[in-house]
Amino acid sequence: MKEYIDMIPILGLKELPVVHLWNRIEPRPRSTRNFDRALRAEVRDALWMLTRQWQMGEFEGDDAGSPVFAKLRMDTTRLTKYQAGAHDVQKFDEGIPLEAKVEQKDLPFFTFDPLAPLKQRANTLDLRVMMGRRWMKLLVKNGFGALKNYFLKQFSISTPDPQEEKDALICAHPEAWQQFSAFAGKMMDGGALYHFLKMGKHTLDLPNFPTSDDLAAIETQFVAWFDEQMFLQPNVINEDAWNPAKLEYSFSCAAPEKGAEKVLVADEYYHGHLDWYNLDIDNTRPTLGEIDSEPSPEAKIVNSFLPTPIVFEGMPNTRWWAFEDGKTNFSFIKPDKTEPAKLMLMEFGLVYANDWFLVPFTLPVGSIAALKGMSVTNVFGEHFWIEASGRGSDEDWRRWNMFTMNTRGNADIPSDNSILLLPATPNILEGDPLEEVVMIRDEMSNMVWGIETVVSLPSGQAVSGNEAATAVRTLIQKLRNIAPVSVAEPIEGDDSEKPKIHYDVMSVVPENWIPFIPTHVKDNNREIQLQRAAMPRIFENVFNPKPEKIRPRTNLLQQNLANGEAYFIHEEEVPRAGIQVYQSYQRTRWSNGKVFLWLGARKVTGKGEGSSGLGFDRILPNTAKG
Repeated sequence: MKEYIDMIPILGLKELPVVHLWNRIEPRPRSTRNFDRALRAEVRDALWMLTRQWQMGEFEGDDAGSPVFAKLRMDTTRLTKYQAGAHDVQKFDEGIPLEAKVEQKDLPFFTFDPLAPLKQRANTLDLRVMMGRRWMKLLVKNGFGALKNYFLKQFSISTPDPQEEKDALICAHPEAWQQFSAFAGKMMDGGALYHFLKMGKHTLDLPNFPTSDDLAAIETQFVAWFDEQMFLQPNVINEDAWNPAKLEYSFSCAAPEKGAEKVLVADEYYHGHLDWYNLDIDNTRPTLGEIDSEPSPEAKIVNSFLPTPIVFEGMPNTRWWAFEDGKTNFSFIKPDKTEPAKLMLMEFGLVYANDWFLVPFTLPVGSIAALKGMSVTNVFGEHFWIEASGRGSDEDWRRWNMFTMNTRGNADIPSDNSILLLPATPNILEGDPLEEVVMIRDEMSNMVWGIETVVSLPSGQAVSGNEAATAVRTLIQKLRNIAPVSVAEPIEGDDSEKPKIHYDVMSVVPENWIPFIPTHVKDNNREIQLQRAAMPRIFENVFNPKPEKIRPRTNLLQQNLANGEAYFIHEEEVPRAGIQVYQSYQRTRWSNGKVFLWLGARKVTGKGEGSSGLGFDRILPNTAKG
């Protein structure tokens, strides 16, 4: 008789290794080949649901309960003070984008004439003509059209003389010369009138004013039109945040907090977009300064929420019958061994994405918010009190948090986990550079050069700095009747009698290269800084015992030329890679729909070192041809 073995006790003892393997699990209809109904996975098919959950390991899940209710406590305050550089403290204005407030610079209506040091010349003819047209329209609109010829004569545009060196900056460029000649005697210089009115004067103060009528209402309209509708310009007394010694912006803000102030400082802003990471908390300053007192904007807010799961494109769907969005493909992420951030992103998106919930909290711009804690209730009725991450000592290297500001200093103080919401604009339209300076290191000459790669003509046009410098030099050479020298003069006689070498006192450097030489910081024998210098204007075969100095043409490098003082730049601001600084018009639209237009500066990394070819006392081969 054949014996049968009872396998149940044997399997219970686990004496035989067993491997369970499912290649695929799918419904199999028995009486039809139509799979439509089986693939529906209808809700009434409870067995299929349980099988699917078992296959996916959901019965072995160790996740905590999902939150269903949250209540949080938030302490908030608002920015109330603003200080540009070391100027006067003023009230923080949320009606202006912070980028426009910080970056705004004076429009270059006047610039210092490189051919006549310490003298100003009119600039930006295009803006001046536009302003003149506006004034003429206001006169006609208000019944003062008879005064047009008087203002046209009083604020006239002069015709440049190509035979005068003082007009070489205009006449050396045909496009600028043509514009000045076309507008001379026909258009009014509105920029000159604008500055006349900004000094607190009135049209009644003009010489031989032909009427006794007061034009104060028209003057107010004209100034308000330019200041409020056209360009945002700083009040020189308390709003200019540009730091010429660092070629960056510096500013500070403050907000009341617990009877004192929280002072936020930005010493090195040049990026073009402001956010929380641009400012640091300065605990050494108890207050930013005194202004008119207002009610404190501090508030303690307690809000209740229903937490919402975070959803993003490409997120793995927890429901098995739904397909994920194909716009995000995690399989295309190829992390390297040195890229843990990519691995963390994949882990968050593929494993823990459904563990994150969103608790929205709306705050006005210009706010500083600090989360004190949050009470969470999950689906099991459990209550948890959660505090902000990153709490503890500010010097604890194990502390980790995000989107919080740095606290200056190394004092062992409690960490500051507040979040700053700046009134910054998300998008800015940027025009072409009006001025551009490239600062490079020249190790052979042991100096730094400020190369004016883009300069602004008196007409307002931007041109190549090298071409502009060459054009001005050529015109001056022509006006002084200096013959251009391209090769050395031929020497009569046989080739054997001609000298093989010649002595060169100094090589010529393009006039758009402005030198910055290293000098000692005052009262310091070790630290150095870069001081603006000047190259002499030398023409070949012309002896001039006192050659004039070549002055910069850009406003970026004309700092302190007005008072004849030296201009210094911090030596560390020009690394080996160099820097590129430029000015251009910026435009944006604020939350209230108002358009802001201002002149701002940017700084980016350069392209490396360079060589000017400057040399002294050189013996060179004679390339003259007989």
